[in-house]
Amino acid sequence: MQLSLSVRIVEAACKTRLHMPLEQILDVALSSGYPAICMRASAVGVQSSAAELAAARRQIESAGLAVSMVTADFDVPLNNDQGPNSLRDFGPSLDVAEQLGSELIRVCMKSAEDIPFARQAADQAATRGIRLVHQCHTSSIFEQLDGILDVLAQVDRENFGIVYEPANLMLCGQDYGQAALEQLAPHMKNVYVQNHRLDPEGPASLPTYCRGDVRFHHLPLWEAGGVDFAAVFAGLAAVDYGGFFTIHQAEGIQSQADAQQFASRMASFFQASRQH
Repeated sequence: MQLSLSVRIVEAACKTRLHMPLEQILDVALSSGYPAICMRASAVGVQSSAAELAAARRQIESAGLAVSMVTADFDVPLNNDQGPNSLRDFGPSLDVAEQLGSELIRVCMKSAEDIPFARQAADQAATRGIRLVHQCHTSSIFEQLDGILDVLAQVDRENFGIVYEPANLMLCGQDYGQAALEQLAPHMKNVYVQNHRLDPEGPASLPTYCRGDVRFHHLPLWEAGGVDFAAVFAGLAAVDYGGFFTIHQAEGIQSQADAQQFASRMASFFQASRQH
């Protein structure tokens, strides 16, 4: 597995901007031992000019980092009703990925009506050697294992797959260990990790299609009581997963020093967990 750091760790709650310049988060990733960065529209995206995209690529390449994945517009990570709209006009998202040197684009699908557009977008992407992925995500048609597999079968494109994300599967009451990974493995093109602890009285909540509102606590990855990362790593090893493993924790860190400390701790957690 290759470690990747998402710009989400320094993303504002609105998910449309970063708390620090891209150059600083690239420095954090590089100095903390990450070979790749996961880019989002909060850094650059379809709203950015060609010059801004070119400048971002120069910065990334100067840091010697790969781009593990691109989320090209704001609505996809916001997971709102406009999230699937980019599938209807996918050229701009493809341009962002191509200009940043990424072969992977995250998309959003809220209902079965989005499936024909996902096929169409995947066909467009294939002509440029680009793959599409949908995260295992609440309030989407990628909440539950059976539904995920059914949607993948309906899209039926080799360059369309999933981002395995155990915390969201847990929120939706799904298995996320080895048995689940064995079913998902043929379709996995990225792994996202964050940590939640379920609690009916928890301070945070997310709506789901399958369980209504689910309340929880945000936890650091290394804290016990949330996602069973021993099971996650054992399952990934069992299916011989060799792609990117992306730290996707929502932190909203506002200083480079704090980002550095957080990223280093996460990298240490990744290395230690793989050794057990």
